[in-house]
Amino acid sequence: MKTPRSYRKFQFQQDKIKNLEEKSPRFKRIYTEFENLSDEIWDIETGSRDAVPDDFIFALQLQTNILEDEIDDWLSLKDEETVE
Repeated sequence: MKTPRSYRKFQFQQDKIKNLEEKSPRFKRIYTEFENLSDEIWDIETGSRDAVPDDFIFALQLQTNILEDEIDDWLSLKDEETVE
């Protein structure tokens, strides 16, 4: 079983994330992929994995940033829905 990382980008929005995961399989897939890639990058950067080429790490970081932006969009849409 994986131990949770001490820092998570969206750790203070977990209630919103849980709600979105229950309502949208697409959001759940995106968020799960984001978490998996974040874990992979963490493992590479902390040395728990063998040496990995820089371009591969860059590609992982780029994909993580794209997913992070999409998650931010989903969360901001959720905020707008609650305001209306």
